[in-house]
Amino acid sequence: MGVCLSKYHDDDDDSNHQAEFAGGNVTLVTTKDAWDQKLSEANREHKIVIANFSASWCGPCRMIAPYFIELSLNHTTLMFLSVDVDELPEFSTQWDIKATPTFIFLRDGDQVDRLVGANKPELLKKISGIVNSQPPPPPPPACSDM
Repeated sequence: MGVCLSKYHDDDDDSNHQAEFAGGNVTLVTTKDAWDQKLSEANREHKIVIANFSASWCGPCRMIAPYFIELSLNHTTLMFLSVDVDELPEFSTQWDIKATPTFIFLRDGDQVDRLVGANKPELLKKISGIVNSQPPPPPPPACSDM
């Protein structure tokens, strides 16, 4: 399991966080307003949110990002978000992010679980547990023939 605790930044490294950490069904969140919009959407659609708090300079974050994207494609009943802790430092502090990657699991906007580190088997285990405990979505409204 890999975890980044302190920032190492190479000024020659112009990594594109969005290209690395978003894709599939993962949405890169770059503002607090965007976060609020995605959480509102998840609540309306009765989706559990899995937010990956990461950093472009973090090796373990880069290692698990493609797997997170793959999981997003396999679990479309969940909402997958990616937050760069350097782009939203105060917001990340509000969520008590002390190491990256940190995965936060939210139901109705409330944290229900957390995983710190790039631990693929544990991430899959937590996602599978959430998927298996999720009630089915409500049925669509009935159509009227009038």
